[in-house]
Amino acid sequence: MINLRSAIGLGVLASTPLTLLTAAGKSEKPKPNIIFILLDDFGYSDLGCYGSRFYETPNIDRLATQGIRFTNAYAACPVSSPTRASILTGRYPVNTGITDWIPGRQASNSGSPADKLIALPFNLNLKLEEVTIAETLKKTGYRTMISGKWHLGETEEYWPENQGFDVNSGGFSKGAPQKNSMANGYFSPYGNPRLEDGPDGEYLTDRQTDEAINFIKSSGDGPFFLYLSFYAVHNPMQAKVEHIAKFNARAESMGLSAVEPFTRDKDWIRPSMSDSFRERIVQTNPVYAAMIYSVDENIGKLVAALEAFGLDENTVIIFTSDNGGLSTSEGSPTCNSPLRAGKGWLYEGGIRVPLIIKYPGKVRAGSERKTPVSSIDFFSTILEISGLS
Repeated sequence: MINLRSAIGLGVLASTPLTLLTAAGKSEKPKPNIIFILLDDFGYSDLGCYGSRFYETPNIDRLATQGIRFTNAYAACPVSSPTRASILTGRYPVNTGITDWIPGRQASNSGSPADKLIALPFNLNLKLEEVTIAETLKKTGYRTMISGKWHLGETEEYWPENQGFDVNSGGFSKGAPQKNSMANGYFSPYGNPRLEDGPDGEYLTDRQTDEAINFIKSSGDGPFFLYLSFYAVHNPMQAKVEHIAKFNARAESMGLSAVEPFTRDKDWIRPSMSDSFRERIVQTNPVYAAMIYSVDENIGKLVAALEAFGLDENTVIIFTSDNGGLSTSEGSPTCNSPLRAGKGWLYEGGIRVPLIIKYPGKVRAGSERKTPVSSIDFFSTILEISGLS
């Protein structure tokens, strides 16, 4: 496998190797700002530029026309926590010891009598001994922020502020917005110990982006690393009413309302499985589409802010997902076709993810790469972009 740095090097404007373009201590320009945008449970086929006809993602698609789009990018794991640890450390899940979502199926459901294998214990926290990309960049003068999901520590001592992040806005133990007597999921109140509640009805995706823009604005002339880790599009399915109406109308106009979106006629579905196990075979969920639309709107707002601050030409933007789209259970909100299955599976639908990198002045705009790359590649790539060996 060719690593991500080499793959980006194939798409640079000149023939000069990437290592020479970013050699430590020899850059004539200020160190580039780096924004890492990570979506949750976002499928390979969930973008217009990756083939979706139902979802609308003009701002993300524009990033692809301005940068490089990978068609064989893979998550380190088909579930959240292991991939996130891999991105932050550049290590495989087996080496961080986080090999399942935290706290894991066995911890939450005691497994199933039908399970053929007994899961080994795994780390429920990203160990403080691990070196994160935030810690490394911080030592070289970068201001660092996480806005959004962490899901790498059950207790506070393992949360982002102790893992290299100067600012933690919303990162704690939970892997999804909470819905209970004190919290309303994607709408304030959030019940999040690292994010103050906003006005009633404030939408979490909007708030995450506003926090990120405020951080950028306050960073001054120094370089920054922003880990914009959206909780979207993870369950619970919640979106703005006006956006849901938009996609209900879109489904109707496309003739999708009359199409049966699910099937149980798949080789992975056994007759003994409950009816909740079914695979979505067409993208028609208006709430899921509306959640994606809000993400896209906010990425457009983020890019506009960079332009307004005069930072767009010296900011690298990386966009990807932590695993494939949820297509086989828990409501099956999306379809990963033509890929097989989805989140939780080691088939392509569970591990192949979109990856777009905008690298002004270095990457040929609108280029595409089939080079296989993985979550472990981001750490070394970001170091090299920032001028470190």
